[in-house]
Amino acid sequence: MNSYISVFIAFIFIFLIFSCGNDDDSRGTTGRSLDFVTEVHFLNTAGDTISTIRAAVADTENKRNLGLMNVYELPSDAGMLFIFDNEEARSFWMANTPLPLDIIYINRDREIVRIHQNTTPFSEQQIPSGQPARYVVEVNGGYTINHDIREGMHVDF
Repeated sequence: MNSYISVFIAFIFIFLIFSCGNDDDSRGTTGRSLDFVTEVHFLNTAGDTISTIRAAVADTENKRNLGLMNVYELPSDAGMLFIFDNEEARSFWMANTPLPLDIIYINRDREIVRIHQNTTPFSEQQIPSGQPARYVVEVNGGYTINHDIREGMHVDF
């Protein structure tokens, strides 16, 4: 009888080990969480605010390199503001970024100089600014279309 109990206990032990292990299908779909510490206001040509997002700020090299990588959920009224020390031609990519994004390049005068809409998640294709940019805002894909945000408009933060 003791051998049956030993086998049963071993079975339970093995079951618990495997059931508590990491499963590839449950690999943390919540990903990284962000702190939204500022707001970005999108302004129409008359200077009126047409839309506002809460933004996490990427103002160091490490934060800019991480961007929205491994962020699986982004509220519809949120995004990320990248702040660079200088204005120059820039290029982003979507490696390790699971969400389609609108990438908005902004010059030092806070004018939107280029918008890339609905970028492809996990793509390693370069997404260039086309013109010098000092700031970049990333929002959920479709945000710029849904809020009628266009190149030539301005932002405030």
